[in-house]
Amino acid sequence: MLTNLPEAFTAFTLSGVGLHSGLISTVTIMPAKPGTGRYFVRVDQPGQPIIQANLNSVSQTTLSTELAQETTSGSLVKVRTVEHLLAALSVNGIADARIEIDGAEVPLLDGSAKLWADVLAENTLTKQIIEHNSFSPLVIQQPIVVQEKDSFVAAMPSFETRFTYGIEFPYDAIGNQWHSWTLNPSDFAREIAPARTFGFAEGMEQLRQAGLIKGGSLDNALVCSHQGWLNPPLRFTNEPARHKLLDLVGDLSLLGNFPQAHFLAYKASHKLHIQLAKKISLLIEN
Repeated sequence: MLTNLPEAFTAFTLSGVGLHSGLISTVTIMPAKPGTGRYFVRVDQPGQPIIQANLNSVSQTTLSTELAQETTSGSLVKVRTVEHLLAALSVNGIADARIEIDGAEVPLLDGSAKLWADVLAENTLTKQIIEHNSFSPLVIQQPIVVQEKDSFVAAMPSFETRFTYGIEFPYDAIGNQWHSWTLNPSDFAREIAPARTFGFAEGMEQLRQAGLIKGGSLDNALVCSHQGWLNPPLRFTNEPARHKLLDLVGDLSLLGNFPQAHFLAYKASHKLHIQLAKKISLLIEN
């Protein structure tokens, strides 16, 4: 556990458009007291309400993970699309962080966690916490599985904390892809964080009519059609699979710390990720 924050650490800020809202928001991340966890502060709302970045705060998981908290006045404050930022913070060992945001959705930036990871890689606080913070307080002893038809996500006993993700789509440019990665802050920024979110040209209009992806564009998301990618080149040949792995890491970060396990997912979703995390949470509580 970290006991002293380095004096050289200063807060940092990034701004951008939200994937679903299409609105600009600004995020400022600063150190928090040890033991307070990662939490969002809606500085645009009266009283600046706090939303804890944990499983109890999850409110919905449609195409992103949204957290919510009821205020003392009875109103509900939310923050959406938290997974990329939380993945970068958690992998870099930042267990305690105050995340101030002036809107209801974390900026998508370039569609990945790259910019968050790049800033953190230069941050002295990150290096200090990595030296003192433990990643794996819980060792998974028995398989834990959540399944929906042919989609599943599981936590399997393992000698290390590892993530493996498989996807399959009826698009020749994607097809069946897999990627596997062992939890390691030193190569997260290179191997996982740059993988961008992706979507399909044929379904874009339908999603927009449903009030989603208002901020999505060819600048912040890979778009695939049956003819191929609309905005190549890809950063990795299996960039979509890596991005889904990134989402899984971000969702599991809501546990607080990553258990020692091999997390294996196939054609899963934020919904299944969170269901698995809640099953694991019951083990932690007991």
